[in-house]
Amino acid sequence: MTIYPHQAERLTQAIERDALGALVATSPENVAYLTGFRRVYDLMPPDPVLGVFTRGGVALIVPAAELSAVVADGVGVDHVVCYGRFHGLLRESASPEVRRLKAIVAGGSERPGDALASTLASLGVESGAVGIDESGLDSMVWQGLVERLAGCKVNHAARSLAEARRVKGPYEIDCLANALRIAEESLDAVIQVLDRGMTEREAALLYAGEVTKRGAGAHCALVTTGANTWIQAGRPTDRALRSGELVRLSVGCSYKGYWGSVTRTAVLGEPAPAVEASYAALLAAVEAAGVSARPGAPARSVFEAAVQSAQKAGLPDWQPPHVGHGIGLRSGEQPLLDAVSSAVLEAGEVLRVEATHYEVGSLGLAVGDTLLVTSTDSRVLNRSRHDLIVLD
Repeated sequence: MTIYPHQAERLTQAIERDALGALVATSPENVAYLTGFRRVYDLMPPDPVLGVFTRGGVALIVPAAELSAVVADGVGVDHVVCYGRFHGLLRESASPEVRRLKAIVAGGSERPGDALASTLASLGVESGAVGIDESGLDSMVWQGLVERLAGCKVNHAARSLAEARRVKGPYEIDCLANALRIAEESLDAVIQVLDRGMTEREAALLYAGEVTKRGAGAHCALVTTGANTWIQAGRPTDRALRSGELVRLSVGCSYKGYWGSVTRTAVLGEPAPAVEASYAALLAAVEAAGVSARPGAPARSVFEAAVQSAQKAGLPDWQPPHVGHGIGLRSGEQPLLDAVSSAVLEAGEVLRVEATHYEVGSLGLAVGDTLLVTSTDSRVLNRSRHDLIVLD
């Protein structure tokens, strides 16, 4: 994937705002944002992958062991640089991929710091301030990069990149919408067969299979039933669903690196009046958050609207730590929708709004929607209804 104009614009704004000559990404999501490259697995030892953005171009720096994947994928950046030893016979070949790989290996460096320094120099950055994303590096690698860039002032840049990623472009919104669609369709397939005797683990595995069939990666399939629903981050177990019990479903998937997430609650049989009342209060919170989410609104006002609505609707003591966050290349991104956030919402942000209620030891309820902040208000991207699901 070539960097899109929207992303280039956001990154240019970041380096101009922070007076930087370059931004260096290190976390998987930040590297993907700058370059489109997503590594398949972490190497041992855990050598870093670096994405570099400057006014003069974009570069990707990878361990030599991952170079063949970069070349085969045709990653569309201005410069690809490798470091470390390349393993493999480099015979003469007419293949443009092999010729490109040989040329990159020939210009490679021994260590990541050397590769970064030479890449910055080739992009015209040999002094001034450089922002390095600290979130994807251990302390030893960070120190090695800083020492190698002795001629530059090195700043922490994780916050700058997180802010740049907040507002999504058309390609990103399309990927997020597709991820959400796949998650909803896959969850619906599970709900259609949820019945007495099905275990949490069986439901989670069924969801993962449905996601895979639709061309996405399954993640975060939390399925809890009955007395397990109060366990906020409970892993699916072999507990079987019984008549009259609740099912709390919090599932996600990734499509082209972008996340979709769905949270729903179901009940096998007739719901108890108290459950219906509490769930209605959560729905009121989610709907109030959607009404409040508009460009120019403080993120904390979305939180406040949700809390006030839930309290008035029947949960007077409801005080969650937050009611959602951004979603994108990670399942949880900035801004956080809580009481102390200083963020102001912008058009193009995609928000994951969620309301939960737990009664420790007995039950848990949850519902969530995904919102796109438009130029005037916000729009729900979900296609599925968020009512309490009653299973026959």
